[in-house]
Amino acid sequence: MAEKEAKKVPSVPESLLKKRQAYAAMKAKRQKKILAIKKHRKAQRKLIYARAQAYHKEYRHMYRQEIRMARMARKAGNYYVPAEPKLAFVIRIRGTNGVSPKVRKVLQLLRLRQIFNGTFVKLNKASINMLRIVEPYIAWGYPNLKSVHELIYKRGYGKINKQRIALTDNSLIQKRLGKLGIICMEDVIHEIYTVGKNFKVVNNFLWPFKLSSPRGGMKKKTIHFVEGGDAGNREDQINRLIRRMN
Repeated sequence: MAEKEAKKVPSVPESLLKKRQAYAAMKAKRQKKILAIKKHRKAQRKLIYARAQAYHKEYRHMYRQEIRMARMARKAGNYYVPAEPKLAFVIRIRGTNGVSPKVRKVLQLLRLRQIFNGTFVKLNKASINMLRIVEPYIAWGYPNLKSVHELIYKRGYGKINKQRIALTDNSLIQKRLGKLGIICMEDVIHEIYTVGKNFKVVNNFLWPFKLSSPRGGMKKKTIHFVEGGDAGNREDQINRLIRRMN
């Protein structure tokens, strides 16, 4: 009788016990993975914050340096001539009906396929010559840090798998540009504003900006800015136009 009781069938079947054990192991593994992801994200946030602080210091130093140099020159009775700008922001302001193929091609190369599209351009001899060819069809100038910052944060879209995707998360930037050490929006802004060594890749990653028609309208598109119109180079006055269009 005692032997029969010893060989009694267990209250929980063995198959169910195995299932429970497998589920418990799976749950532990998942929890471990979640903790690792949380830890990684926390470290990433710290790194992004540290980079943003460093960039802020750098921009402040650049700004103070310009003021200091101008003061020193004035004190010595000289003039301070700032360095030639390296970055331009170009906005297309006219259509291309009845336009020569050369102008049409240059607008394509600048990625300005629609009216009120805007792009950043690195200024060198070749790009300045291109801008001269299409000058009657564009407004361009030298954007400041605020303009670059506002454009990328408000109207920044990335080219991901040939699609226009809103840059709502740093992970999107990290996936595409992480191998270049660019992991967040602040990195993108820094690379564009300072015209860094990866400017071309980052600029091509950014989809051309689709701006609104300017508040208060345009003066006259067919006349140069110098003559009271809208076309051509307006130097730092481009920042006013960006505010009206952004």
